[in-house]
Amino acid sequence: MLTTSLLAITSLLSFMMLLIVGSLLRSRVAGVREWCLANIAVLTALPLFALRGVVPDFLSIPIANIALASGLLFFYAGCARFLGQPAHWRVLGASLGLLSAAILIWFYGTDNPQVRVVVVSAYHATMLLAIALLIARHIPPRRHPYNYWLTATLAATFAIGHAVRGAVFAWTPSPGPELFAPTTFNAVMLTIGTIVMPAMTMGAVLMIHDAMLATAEEAANRDYLTGALSRKHFDLLARQEMARALVRSWPLSIVVIDLDHFKQINDTHGHAGGDTVLREFVKLVRDSLREGDVFGRLGGEEFAILLPGTDTPGAIRIAERLRTQASRHLVAGPFGVCHYTLSGGVATWHEHESLEALCMRADRALYAAKISGRNLVLSDVLPSDETASEAG
Repeated sequence: MLTTSLLAITSLLSFMMLLIVGSLLRSRVAGVREWCLANIAVLTALPLFALRGVVPDFLSIPIANIALASGLLFFYAGCARFLGQPAHWRVLGASLGLLSAAILIWFYGTDNPQVRVVVVSAYHATMLLAIALLIARHIPPRRHPYNYWLTATLAATFAIGHAVRGAVFAWTPSPGPELFAPTTFNAVMLTIGTIVMPAMTMGAVLMIHDAMLATAEEAANRDYLTGALSRKHFDLLARQEMARALVRSWPLSIVVIDLDHFKQINDTHGHAGGDTVLREFVKLVRDSLREGDVFGRLGGEEFAILLPGTDTPGAIRIAERLRTQASRHLVAGPFGVCHYTLSGGVATWHEHESLEALCMRADRALYAAKISGRNLVLSDVLPSDETASEAG
């Protein structure tokens, strides 16, 4: 009666988790499909276990155990895909094949339920430990680790439970029927075995939720057209870098960039051509900047680059390199081939200066570059003859 009740409750929980995960299929988060298959496999196994004595033993023992093991296999594959790691389907398939052969041998060849329990427990413990290690080793950077460590801890805890069950059955001298009596130990082990998939799926849902939040935050923090940081997020990161520079006494510079004659580009090549130029320029900048540099779109064809740990001469060198690369950059598309240049204004942060004041000085240098003929980089600090660089 206890066994039937536990299996019925767990089946209901698995069905509910399947509905929840299934509702996330449209999210296109990698791994969701495999997690759905894992719950379907478990929902196939649990009723067969509950119908032991009603349906043929072949269904309630070998098939039910293989289906339950398949659930862990699919869950591992889902975690691997979710974390951007290879699923190793051949290895997983081979392991399930070996387990299936062992179950059939100790069902048809030698009906030894004690050995069968040891083999199945060892497989479940191994798969759950592999899941725990996979998640713990590949927690995505810049994510809150709680959901990942929770899921890994659940997997490791269940692995220990299966290992204990296998060890107890392996060390018991005789297989007698008392091994499967409704003892407290067997009740606990049954509970652990039946709640594995609902609990692990709950962890998967938490990880999916984290991934979807991260995607939403990334979309909110990015300019939809170019992928550069939005102005709001650029300002936020810039203020954080200013506070860090103050604590560490680091230099901090900003480069404000404007693409020259952009209206003419739109008039000549259409807005599709102008949009392509913006996207290609952003890609060029991203490929050129260092890790830690902050690059955002201020609006229209105007961009800004914050350069932590960089003084005025260093910022000028970086801006000049970008200016040279842009002047040689040909953007091609259905609209034809477009050549563009940029002008830049450099300013280095003064201690306790506001972001607005820093940007205003960089804007002033940019304006000077524009009225001086464009395709120039000027600094707000140094004389123009030391900081200007003409094209060609």
